[in-house]
Amino acid sequence: MTPFEQQVTFLYAADPAASWRFYEEVLELPLAQDQGTCRIYEAATGGRAFLGICRARAERASENPRVEGGVVFTFVTREVEAWHAHLAAKGVALPPAPEYSAAYGVTHFFFHDPAGYLLEVQRFDRPDWVSPAGS
Repeated sequence: MTPFEQQVTFLYAADPAASWRFYEEVLELPLAQDQGTCRIYEAATGGRAFLGICRARAERASENPRVEGGVVFTFVTREVEAWHAHLAAKGVALPPAPEYSAAYGVTHFFFHDPAGYLLEVQRFDRPDWVSPAGS
């Protein structure tokens, strides 16, 4: 059996159009496929990780991302500070600056998308983190 080749995370929004605009115009993710009620974006270069934003069919069970069924979607990049500045310039509500977490060995910040999902931009500052292929 071969390892998995790709990964897709699906998030559901009551107003998918607002979320689609956010992922296309604010985060500037490339659209990989438009399925009508669901759009799938390339979440990392190389065609291995994708994020699907779909029309919700029911209300979310909880706003807390750390309960069962909750989601925190993390974008990993070496350029955490540059992404913070980019998102701030686009009017996204953000903390004042990225923070370093000694407990996890990461520099990161959190923010919400239009559907209320918790998103994170993070850099692993640990020497034991797996580098992306080709870097």
